[in-house]
Amino acid sequence: MLSTNKLAVLAFATFVALQAPAYADDAVIAKVGTLEIHQSELDLAVANLDPQLAQLPDDQKKVAALSAAIDVKLLAADAAAEKLDQTDEFKKRMQYLSDRELHNAYFKKHVVDIVTPDEVKARYDKEVAALPKQEEVHARHILVKTEDEAKDIIKQLDAGKDFAELAKEKSTDPNKSEGGDLGYFSRGRMVKEFEDAAFALEKGTYSKTPVKTDFGFHVIKVEDKRDAPPPPFEQVQDQVRQLVMRDKYLELLNKAKASAKIEITDETLRKGYDQANKQPEPGSEPVAPAPQQ
Repeated sequence: MLSTNKLAVLAFATFVALQAPAYADDAVIAKVGTLEIHQSELDLAVANLDPQLAQLPDDQKKVAALSAAIDVKLLAADAAAEKLDQTDEFKKRMQYLSDRELHNAYFKKHVVDIVTPDEVKARYDKEVAALPKQEEVHARHILVKTEDEAKDIIKQLDAGKDFAELAKEKSTDPNKSEGGDLGYFSRGRMVKEFEDAAFALEKGTYSKTPVKTDFGFHVIKVEDKRDAPPPPFEQVQDQVRQLVMRDKYLELLNKAKASAKIEITDETLRKGYDQANKQPEPGSEPVAPAPQQ
């Protein structure tokens, strides 16, 4: 719905992707020599499976994850025996991983765990209220090959014939069995000639001249006009919740940045960072409908 700091959004998306499933029972599920593998480790292994393996049925995923966890335990023990965990390179990597997990834990505590249903609904209502009005029409049409056929249909309509019945009888469009009913549509959904004619008609009226498109000649009737309804809350609440979490995340980041001095010695990186973290002007972020599924 809203554009915002690209780096923060990327970090937010990474956090969401890295969340591990919660578990209540951390039982030992396997032993590798004297080393134990707990349910929590299996859960983490499942959450971090290769995307191809992640498509497997649940039982097969657990087997693949357990196999990976056993392999990790075996070689990790050998690596520790060779004191690879004492190298500077390993310690730097572990510090980075520790920082990332602390970041995620802080995010979970101060964002994920405190978002309420009322906040999500309030954000949905705010976004809906800000949406620009978009007109929709509910139309039927009769499609024929020639202009003369279309003119004849218009004469029959003028004489009192029912539009839907004529569509069933005369139309060459596949939807003829529904009386030519196209349902509701907004601008940009139909070819221009058809769209212009449909939106120009008043509710309850039909086109008095044939409308030519690449498909043939149309006679159009507008059954209704309305403002397009917003997507139902139930359909987009997960996306709206992500927006609420993202805003809370950005608030945390801005507060942290305000209390810390950030210095970047590489000039190119500094300029890139400053540009990527440039704050938008108040009210400059465009508001758009949540994608419908």
